[in-house]
Amino acid sequence: MKRRRVAFVGVFTALVTPFRQGVVDERRFEQQISRQISGGVDGIVPVGTTGESPTLDFEEHERIVELAVSVAAGRVPVIAGTGGNSTAEAVRLTQAAEKAGADASLQVVPYYNRPTQQGLTSHFRAIASATSLPIILYNIPSRCGVEIAVETVVELAHTCPTIVGIKEAGGNCNRVSRLRCELSEEFSILSGDDALTLPFMSVGAHGVISVVSNVFPNEMKRMVCEALRNDYTRARALHKMLFPLVETLFVETNPAPVKYAMKWLGLDSGELRLPLVEVRPSTKEKIECALTALGCSKQI
Repeated sequence: MKRRRVAFVGVFTALVTPFRQGVVDERRFEQQISRQISGGVDGIVPVGTTGESPTLDFEEHERIVELAVSVAAGRVPVIAGTGGNSTAEAVRLTQAAEKAGADASLQVVPYYNRPTQQGLTSHFRAIASATSLPIILYNIPSRCGVEIAVETVVELAHTCPTIVGIKEAGGNCNRVSRLRCELSEEFSILSGDDALTLPFMSVGAHGVISVVSNVFPNEMKRMVCEALRNDYTRARALHKMLFPLVETLFVETNPAPVKYAMKWLGLDSGELRLPLVEVRPSTKEKIECALTALGCSKQI
């Protein structure tokens, strides 16, 4: 199957995985994807951190990617979260996503086992050699316990043609600046933190893999579009409008807050899988206040 060339620029929604009585709610998932596409996002990212990938078994993981590809139907690219802390498992998930028709793979830094930079290089090269999918690296040291060094990213970008971008969730604008200085403009840098999307774009990032766009896809798209046009006056106005909600959605561990926001809006059951649990009452109140301030009303 010939794959289309994808430009990884704009807003890519890190989809939640909806559950109903412990089972993946496929119908709700399809509705959520359709809403994202109608909202104008540039792509969707199933089974990442926000999709609670660590709690899914292989069959569920592969099925969710298949559903995302089927519902998207070529209208937007699907970047499948297929990383893992075992190289063999990451290869298996990536090959399954490729077979399902995904457009790219999001590869998180292996977590818990704390590999060296040499280990990271070997890990990502092994995955790249096992698939023809474009690969977006995912740097999130707060969850993984190790950062993929700028030098390692540069080496991989120069030696593995299918490694074409990075989701940067290290919270550091200087790091984004260094990446932009060291890498060609064709190498995509996407913010992995909604609150830092605008600062990262001001120094060369191409957009965001967003949690908040699960709730407000159109508004996030507008903000990123204005930044891409270098109209930071309008982009800042949208950032300012969304920022109180952005803050509340990360008061507790993602995706518990965004799932509660979606439940309040009638977009999701809000159900999580252990060890994640529903947010505290004080967090619920903050989320509800932020949503009300944005003109939303309770749907539950």
